[in-house]
Amino acid sequence: MRGSESPEPVSRLGLLRPTFTSTEALRAGISSRDLTRLLAAGELHELSRGVYRSAAAPESAYLDLIAVAKRAPQAVVCGESALALHELIDDIPSAVHLAVPRGAHRPSISYPPVVVAQYAADTFRLGAEEFEAAPGEMVPVYGAARSVVDAMRHRKQIGESLALSALGRYVRGGGRGRVTELQQIAEVLGGLSIIRPAVEAVLA
Repeated sequence: MRGSESPEPVSRLGLLRPTFTSTEALRAGISSRDLTRLLAAGELHELSRGVYRSAAAPESAYLDLIAVAKRAPQAVVCGESALALHELIDDIPSAVHLAVPRGAHRPSISYPPVVVAQYAADTFRLGAEEFEAAPGEMVPVYGAARSVVDAMRHRKQIGESLALSALGRYVRGGGRGRVTELQQIAEVLGGLSIIRPAVEAVLA
């Protein structure tokens, strides 16, 4: 009866997205023992504790982001990680930088390494967008303008030279519309007094 009604665990992988959690696997009828067997057979890769990806899934350079997004779906990629995604810095962050609303649960993830910041809840979603880390797999990330404003606001933490370099690259990479968007976001976040003179210096 089992053979006629229940497909083998490897077949059940087709019921899941390319990256999934152990809880999602269980709902699809794949037990923890099945996961262990699939890992041993090379059908799966474990990206993080309790997060798995099918070996048949498309390759991606952003597996760390995909894994973290599964572990902390309420978080948004921010800081140096967001700046790197938007090609505003050349540095490769050693950890995934995440933001969560102030007062919300802070995710504790040992691998991939993460740095968690808490942002004001009322402006938490400002400038957030979706980044396609793999075909059909989206990760929340702050847009380029929000990322630059945050970098300037937190320049003492991430380094003033890095923040100014990101600002300069962003402003010089587009038209006046970029400056307007930058100033609009900065005004909402209370950082206009920091952004305005820095932009003027870049454009001088």
